[in-house]
Amino acid sequence: MTATVRALHDSKRPMPRRMDFVFDDSIPMDWFGGDPFKSMVLTALSGTFPEGERFFVDSVRHYQQRLGPALASQVSGFIGQEAHHGREHNAFNDFMATKGLPMGKIDRFVGDGMQFLRKRLSPERQLAMTCALEHFTAILAEMALENPDFFAPMDERVKALWYWHAIEESEHKAVAFDVFQDQVGSYWIRSSQMAINSMEFAFFTGLHTYQLLKARGIQRDWRMLRRGFREFLVEPGWLRKMGKAYLSYYKPSFHPWQRDTTAAMTHWKAVYGIT
Repeated sequence: MTATVRALHDSKRPMPRRMDFVFDDSIPMDWFGGDPFKSMVLTALSGTFPEGERFFVDSVRHYQQRLGPALASQVSGFIGQEAHHGREHNAFNDFMATKGLPMGKIDRFVGDGMQFLRKRLSPERQLAMTCALEHFTAILAEMALENPDFFAPMDERVKALWYWHAIEESEHKAVAFDVFQDQVGSYWIRSSQMAINSMEFAFFTGLHTYQLLKARGIQRDWRMLRRGFREFLVEPGWLRKMGKAYLSYYKPSFHPWQRDTTAAMTHWKAVYGIT
């Protein structure tokens, strides 16, 4: 990360944007290029976003009054963006529920889980969890922004939601991390929480994807599952390609803006008219 890149993003308050996406009934169930596996994996992720992002906001807000003016302003922008993400994904999840998917069940499960963690984890651990999961969304966003072939098969009416979300996740990818470094600064808490959340993220993403596939009666479509896992893990191997970026989090010297996504963000902002 160059000093110029860090200074550029430290000086910018993330800009909350209210988008008001409309999801027309004609959008197919398998909106990700007609592929049920990829469509349900990302729908499962969407199902976790509203409650998950409320947790993120609360974990950062806990420290907001202790921060200097510049970082406090960054946090305000982060909170605004995450609130809009939750709102738009609620709308998308409600739309997918009309197709018979158990989106409400996933939302309630995640909400109960977040309440449990609020009671059991210290504020420091809650913030470290937010940093870890924000890193997951940041590297997923980076992969999507820099590899247009990944989102290319999506229905255009859904693709706009995911590109907007990816852009804003990239814009605020360092905010929770900077709050953690400013207020906690423990490498042990940061790295150990990432290890815990990595296992949880993989397990619960798989669980929620299975629930969606089961609701459709296709959870034992082995050909579909083999094809999906091959695409994610082997060729082109979208998850495998994120491995190096994921592991970088464990470096004591890590900072999110060591991976500069400015050019890709600028490109997709122009494509979608996002200012």
